Amino acid sequence: MTPSAILESALYVTDLAAAEQFYVGMLGLDLLGKVDGRHLFFRCGPGVLLVFNAEATKIPPAPDARLPVPPHGAVGEGHLCFAASADEIVGWKAHLEAKKIAIESEFEWPQGGRSLYIRDPSGNSIEFAEPRIWGL
Repeated sequence: MTPSAILESALYVTDLAAAEQFYVGMLGLDLLGKVDGRHLFFRCGPGVLLVFNAEATKIPPAPDARLPVPPHGAVGEGHLCFAASADEIVGWKAHLEAKKIAIESEFEWPQGGRSLYIRDPSGNSIEFAEPRIWGL
């Protein structure tokens, strides 16, 4: 057995309101679900981006919880990469600069393909890259 795709990816943040403003207002993702103080869920292409309050997800579910999701979380700055064509990366760069979001790094990979890096309000490393950096 081999997984066929990644359905969801998670980032952990310290400020859900700032994260919502960033991912909806700056990146244009559609909000799928929200539980105040705990999480935000966003549609991203065929997948889902889960953004959690790291402290809230450490709390185990109640014994009678309808959805007994095990505790989870991460400490420190995470990383997520959004797929983007070469033309989209040019567009993202212009969009981010217009929104006054600092571009931390931008370069061409030795095997081909460009990457552009920024930070979200919680310090997570957010990348926009051509899928060909992975031969996709």
